[in-house]
Amino acid sequence: MSLKLGVPSKGRLMEKTFDWFAKRGLTLSRTGSDREYAGRVDGIDGIELVLLSAGEIPRELAAGRIHLGVTGTDLVHEKLPRWEQQVEEVAPMGFGYADLVLAVPQFWIDVEGLDDLDAVSARFRAKHGHRMRIATKYHRLVREFLTDAGVADYQLVDSQGATEGTVKNETAEMIADITTTGDTLRANHLKILGDGLVLKSQATLWRSRIAPYETTDKATLNAFRDMLQG
Repeated sequence: MSLKLGVPSKGRLMEKTFDWFAKRGLTLSRTGSDREYAGRVDGIDGIELVLLSAGEIPRELAAGRIHLGVTGTDLVHEKLPRWEQQVEEVAPMGFGYADLVLAVPQFWIDVEGLDDLDAVSARFRAKHGHRMRIATKYHRLVREFLTDAGVADYQLVDSQGATEGTVKNETAEMIADITTTGDTLRANHLKILGDGLVLKSQATLWRSRIAPYETTDKATLNAFRDMLQG
């Protein structure tokens, strides 16, 4: 049996992941065509490469179908309830940085923080007869954050596309989304709340606590960890 290492299957995230491992003496490579999701790991025995979408990796770790996986902090925290019981953080990787933030229209000049948002959301419901809509794909993280902040009069609406455009399109009053520079938010006339940082995320190597480990797997895992630290 081999340990299975899941990494993003395409784009800059895959390239940066391959580079990160190469600097630590491990060569990751695709096998076959770009349409095939198979690969190999050279530099250590007993590890098999599995190419997946970044969004699939938390699920596969939690199901125990892969032993190790590279994906964003935001995806693990969002997709896995009580994630600490299911996965262990092995190493932050220093790329793929993004902040999950709450952003409101720039013309909301009286709304700078969560206290203002709580007051505005209550007034909005009284005026319009329904709760203020927040477009996001991060329902768990946003709900927990707003609950801790004491904000109650809102509803989350699902957005799997261009979340920044939902306010302009009048399908939401504000958004919660990831950003790296804030440029796209500003281009859509949105501003980040002063205390609206929900989560700082980056690409991270995780280990499944659920996957089965044989004696030889544990030895491979220890050798793998040593290479990462070396």
